[in-house]
Amino acid sequence: MTTLLLTHPSALKHDTGPGHPERPDRIRALNEEFGRAVYSMLAREEAPLAPLEAVTLAHPAEYAEKLHEIAPETGAVRVDGDTVLSSGSWEAIMRAVGGATYAVDEVFAKKADNAFVMMRPPGHHAETATPMGFCFFNNVAIAARHAQKMHGIERVAIVDFDVHHGNGTQDIFWSDPSVLYSSTHQMPLYPGTGAKNETGTQNNIVNAPLAPGDGGTQFREAFESVILPRLNNFQPGLLLISAGFDAHRNDPLANLNLVEDDFSWVTGKLMDVADKHAQGRVVSLLEGGYDLEGLSRSAGAHVRRLMNG
Repeated sequence: MTTLLLTHPSALKHDTGPGHPERPDRIRALNEEFGRAVYSMLAREEAPLAPLEAVTLAHPAEYAEKLHEIAPETGAVRVDGDTVLSSGSWEAIMRAVGGATYAVDEVFAKKADNAFVMMRPPGHHAETATPMGFCFFNNVAIAARHAQKMHGIERVAIVDFDVHHGNGTQDIFWSDPSVLYSSTHQMPLYPGTGAKNETGTQNNIVNAPLAPGDGGTQFREAFESVILPRLNNFQPGLLLISAGFDAHRNDPLANLNLVEDDFSWVTGKLMDVADKHAQGRVVSLLEGGYDLEGLSRSAGAHVRRLMNG
């Protein structure tokens, strides 16, 4: 297996301010983890800078241009209570987009079997024309649209195991039967969406919410009984993962109790789906995860499974 790791130093320059959980130390912790010898076989490249037009695959051009206009050259601006644009943010945002689309290209070109895009800021809370929840552009949605436009894939599946529901991804694909969006997440919790009865106008949204205090048993049951059957029925040509690691038991922003082995297990199950329907094509994008040790160990388990099958 060849697993491609995409990142860029600009991810460290997106400055959210003192005390903010979505901080550059997240990337520093992951850099330390992926510097270990066990990851020596990873293919590594820098996430390229995407053109602004790439954003318009999933967002209106006016929205993309407006965010570009307000991105400061010095200092920082808040676009909502917890979503901050600093002078170093714009390059990181556009390299997160570029990493997502480039990873798709490399997997389709068979230059890599799968890929992990280790960039920040995350993306799954960004709605069609609304930044929120630390997110500006929806990287996984852009990757899905890019795969359809550039590689002719009819059906793309997005699986989101971040502890917070990906309201933005759900919003973008609410009426699109060519994309299956499925999510496990804690509920109730920010952003307040993700109930079981939120199924989209084309029955292409699959929510399997978990209760505070749930752990690996309930998480695995949600996948085995709800999500994996829907994925296999859908038969996607590409499987994208919104890989948030904040469902870890030590994460400060939520109350689920997953451990590293749960993330390894679900990665293997999703790889099985991709092997069956998508020629093994999996692209995973970093979302949340705010306890640095839990993040690095869980992401490490995820990537080792991508590397080893």
